[in-house]
Amino acid sequence: MAAWSWTDFAGLGLIFHIILMIVMTLRIVSVQRNIGVAIAWIAVLFTLPVFGLIAYVLVGEPMIGRRYRQRMDQARLLMNEMAQRERLVFDEGQEVLPTHYRGVSHIGTRWTGFGVFSNHDMQLLTHANIIFKRLIDDINAAQRSILMEFYIIYPKGQVLDVIESLMAAAQRGVECHILIDSVGSFSFFNSKAHRKLEKAGVFVHQSLPVGLFKTLFKRSDLRNHRKIVVIDGYIGYIGYIGYIGSFNLVDPKFFKQNKDVGEWIDVAIRSVSDNDISIATAMAKVVVTDIGAENSDNLDALHQRVNSYTRKLYVRNPTINDINSRIKVLDDGLENVENPCTGAMSTVIPQMPVVKGVVAQLIPSAPQVTAHVIYNTLVTVLHRANHCICITTPYFVPDEALSGALVTAAKRGVKVTLIIPEKVDSFLVQHASQAYYQELLEAGVSIALFKGGLLHAKTVVIDDDYCIFGTVNIDMRSFYLNMEVSLAIYTPEMVAQVAACQDSYLQSCRFLTLDEWQRRHKAERLFDNVIRLFSPLL
Repeated sequence: MAAWSWTDFAGLGLIFHIILMIVMTLRIVSVQRNIGVAIAWIAVLFTLPVFGLIAYVLVGEPMIGRRYRQRMDQARLLMNEMAQRERLVFDEGQEVLPTHYRGVSHIGTRWTGFGVFSNHDMQLLTHANIIFKRLIDDINAAQRSILMEFYIIYPKGQVLDVIESLMAAAQRGVECHILIDSVGSFSFFNSKAHRKLEKAGVFVHQSLPVGLFKTLFKRSDLRNHRKIVVIDGYIGYIGYIGYIGSFNLVDPKFFKQNKDVGEWIDVAIRSVSDNDISIATAMAKVVVTDIGAENSDNLDALHQRVNSYTRKLYVRNPTINDINSRIKVLDDGLENVENPCTGAMSTVIPQMPVVKGVVAQLIPSAPQVTAHVIYNTLVTVLHRANHCICITTPYFVPDEALSGALVTAAKRGVKVTLIIPEKVDSFLVQHASQAYYQELLEAGVSIALFKGGLLHAKTVVIDDDYCIFGTVNIDMRSFYLNMEVSLAIYTPEMVAQVAACQDSYLQSCRFLTLDEWQRRHKAERLFDNVIRLFSPLL
């Protein structure tokens, strides 16, 4: 028998390569439900076979981990059983909505279990100084519990004041839990602030910890991107205060100042309700469930707490004086906060008043847990828009369905405005985003480039009577990979506050014109379009 030559080995290698490419292509096509994502991965696989194969095995599919999913299911079941036992119904309320929004709200209810909640006092907080002041005041007034969930905690500047308030709260007997993404807050977990919090009695939990061995069984780039604060109570406790928005626990004067994009500009909504079921109680349910899902010890602790839970532990009918002593009036105490500005253009955002009786719905989303609930919600409301659409997002990398919805809306006469930063902190995202400008401008979409810093707010206003507000960027990572949370607002007066904030941002923008965009060099357009091929993977 003749010895094998290099030609024989090369032929065998070619056959193996072809078989492997076919198998991987079939795998991608069968698993990936988003056509753009599937095409992008196939392009990577055939362009860079070895890199593409390794990359797809490590981060190609949204695997959050089998054990994590099991713990998440058990934690959700525990919380749902407790809510049912205490007759706390979370999945109702659509009857208070206008008919044309009931179908949209059902999308969220079906996948999250959260319906529509009424009678909230809400206020839009438009500057870091105001957010920090409100948050610190609420922490200092807390009596029973504080729950926090953040993607980034950067212990510099005013964040240190928050940490001191948390330590003081824990030392006076308030139960404090913080769930923090292990990658987004990597530097925090190696800081003195982390050790001081734990020493003071604050429970600090890592969300989705990473490691070389863990990477073999779940994707390390699936991150917890939520930003939630709930103060005073668990489900059923009177007097909840909740915070939600794009605001990480960072002081913009200190955070990422070496990126040459200016200060980060964020917003948050502070919500107060004395109802048994409210946005804040739903937030508490989300945070407690997320903490319980992180490890077996947390799940066991949650099981014990749920089994020993009784409403008798909580104030059911507090006096007026009790409520007033524990929940500060929303519109006091801000007169001493310096008037904020958005940055280089010095556009003052007016202080927003409290809006009472707000109707809203919490929409948490997570890979392999809630399907693509926020994506489906957004596409639906874009197609239903009749008069205007205004979107504020730091990262704009849509797929064909989303960009098509914006283009179609503009062509049928809807006023569509996209507010995005002129410069962002990601080179690839910047160029992938620019690849969509041509078709949007041709359709009549107004693209406003914000010049006052890195505009990090994530808001969508539809027809002046609907708003999506929260942590979700307009990109596939937010829709398909990250744990996110959004607030759907149905009260026109509250939507008007978000719209007014967007209008203030526009004062620090320059509007891109089609003529200007078409004058760019062909090489620039080609580069943007090449990056666009891989945009579903960014």
